[in-house]
Amino acid sequence: MPRRSPRPDAGRGPARRRGGGRPGAGAGPDDGDRPAGPRGWQQLVSTAEGDFLVRSVPGAAAGKVYRCPGCLQEIAVGVAHVVVWPHHDGRGSGVADRRHWHGGCWDRRSRRGGPGRLPW
Repeated sequence: MPRRSPRPDAGRGPARRRGGGRPGAGAGPDDGDRPAGPRGWQQLVSTAEGDFLVRSVPGAAAGKVYRCPGCLQEIAVGVAHVVVWPHHDGRGSGVADRRHWHGGCWDRRSRRGGPGRLPW
C-alpha cells in the first residue's frame, strides 16, 4: 500500500484560520472598532435594541466562571467569550451592566426569543 505524504502543516501546532478571527472583529478606523490590547478586540455594535460595546475575552484571560444570558449555561474558566454592555450618550455603562456571553450566543441573540433576549 502506498504511503501518504504528511500534511504540509504537520508538526506546526494547531491549524490557523485564514482571514482573521470572528467576522466584524477587525479594528479599522471606518467602523469605530479598536484593539483592546492583550485582552482582545473591542467594537461598538448598533442593533435594534440599541448601541453596545462588545469586547472579546481570550481563553487565557478568562479567569472566572460566568453565566451566559443567551443560553443560561456556564462559561467555564479558560473559555473565550465576549463581554457586552450598553453604550449610552457616547460613554460606556458601569461594570454592573456588563454581561458575559458565549460568542455564538451573542451572534444569535436577535434570532431567538425567550431568555436569549437582551437582559438590560
